[in-house]
Amino acid sequence: ILPLFSKHKVVHFNRTDTRLANNGIPLALQKLRCRVNFQGLKFTPQIETLGHKLVRILQEKGPFVALHLRYEMDMLAFSGCTHGCTVEEAEELKRLRYAYPWWREKEIVSEERRQQGLCPLTPEEATLVLQALGFTKETQIYIASGEIYGSERRLAPLRAAFPRIVKKETLLDPAELQQFQNHSSQMAALDFMVTLASNTFIPTYDGNMAKVVEGHRRYLGFKKSILPDRKKLVELLDLHQNGTLPWNDFALDVRQAHEKRMGQPFHRRIIPDKPKEEDYFYANPQECLCEGTGCEDLLDHGKSSKVTM
Repeated sequence: ILPLFSKHKVVHFNRTDTRLANNGIPLALQKLRCRVNFQGLKFTPQIETLGHKLVRILQEKGPFVALHLRYEMDMLAFSGCTHGCTVEEAEELKRLRYAYPWWREKEIVSEERRQQGLCPLTPEEATLVLQALGFTKETQIYIASGEIYGSERRLAPLRAAFPRIVKKETLLDPAELQQFQNHSSQMAALDFMVTLASNTFIPTYDGNMAKVVEGHRRYLGFKKSILPDRKKLVELLDLHQNGTLPWNDFALDVRQAHEKRMGQPFHRRIIPDKPKEEDYFYANPQECLCEGTGCEDLLDHGKSSKVTM
């Protein structure tokens, strides 16, 4: 690697984002990782300019929530999550999964995966959760995502409950987005900038982007990030929708389940011999979040935030 680095000055390690060590690294190196990831790395000037414009437009209209709605076609196909889809849509998603030979997991039982909390919330589920958390029709919500599977039909309940829904496509002139249109990562970069600036961040799935936004917002001063407990939510949603759990009880249970899932400080979970299952450094870079003797108290107790909007 050294000759390559000496020649090019930068080496790109592909597909290593989730294979980096989380723990057992000297404090100085952990802090360096934070400085690089959260301060040193920048997007291209074109992305930065348009991203700042998006943030400015949103902030001029008041506080806003960034909802990272991971309900795109490829996400559903590869996760096998088809809850709320028609039979035809479920078959279409399955065909897409089988069309990619590099994706090893083919036969997936959607409902089993959902009950385990391994599926992104559907737009309909996200609507109920947002209402239970206390967000109102006046809440400005920015949808950070690619094309929603099922398009406006699936977004209809969310839009009915929250009329002030916006996306980058509705806030910007099509010509401004033209240069990024065929580059999904660049479009995601615009969403990334907005999620960092939002008053509240809510991901419906804990993928790589959601985890890094979570950690970056902690690094910026523990900005509010409501991190859904999907396994618990599925249980509550099903009880409410089958008539077993009245709305007031459902809303109370949802709020109580998330009092300590608001982006507060806490110790990163370490699992010896199972690094893939432990908490991701960039989602909770605890070594970089405080200085001095009060750090342990901060991390141990992690202020319990009531869900207030």
